[in-house]
Amino acid sequence: MPEKIERTEVIAAEPAESLAAMLDIELPHAAGDKLAPLWHWTYLLERSSQRSLGYDGHPVVGIPAPPEEGRRRMFAGGRVTTLRALEIGKPATKVTSIAKSVDKDGRTGRLTFTTVLQEIFQNDELVIREEQDIVYRVGGSSSLPAPPVPPAPPAGPKMEFSADERLLFRFSALTYNAHRIHYDVDFCRVEGYDGLVIHGPLLAFLMGDHMRREGIDLTGKTFGYRLVSPMTRPQTFSIVPGQDGLEKGAEARSAAGAVCAVSTLSEA
Repeated sequence: MPEKIERTEVIAAEPAESLAAMLDIELPHAAGDKLAPLWHWTYLLERSSQRSLGYDGHPVVGIPAPPEEGRRRMFAGGRVTTLRALEIGKPATKVTSIAKSVDKDGRTGRLTFTTVLQEIFQNDELVIREEQDIVYRVGGSSSLPAPPVPPAPPAGPKMEFSADERLLFRFSALTYNAHRIHYDVDFCRVEGYDGLVIHGPLLAFLMGDHMRREGIDLTGKTFGYRLVSPMTRPQTFSIVPGQDGLEKGAEARSAAGAVCAVSTLSEA
């Protein structure tokens, strides 16, 4: 495995335009302006060759790579510190490395917890620092436990969002994500899911973008998020304030009311 991977590209307007179209909203910036926080997730993507993909659709080489064949990969959460906004029309460089990797023995077998560090530079300055937490566990088809019934969310602005098969396909394409749990129902059942899995990064993005739409600035702050329970099957779900109010965080709740993702916002 390489120690670092660097990728440089011009921050063009088109990926942001594509994301806005998928979300059915207007662009949060004018052409030639600065990119809104978290919208960088459609940029500087690693474009692995087809031969580098494993059976599940994830790359088996690069950063991160599974610790051994047959491991099931799960995206657990992460933290994004936006120091300043990326400028559209100018080049930027992303440097990816492994911050840490720890092996543990869990209830279902061997687990590997890997934290991937991504640093994005523009104009020779660090503008975004991001950590992503990945968990690798042994494969299997055991069903996932049902999430507990949560307390009612506090009062505050709520956003509803509909995710169907078309939207899941488009988000996979926008983020160059070939993981089969988002488009292959038969594979989902083999993995223990009862239907297509709605992307964890999509839930995280919507929690942060709900804050932005409500006038909360993520610049100069750290947006942390944790995926609590998989959200499966096409549905209309909700983004609601967290237990301490929307200025401190948000939650993604399924149509049945289960908390599937939580987020926090703190000073950088």
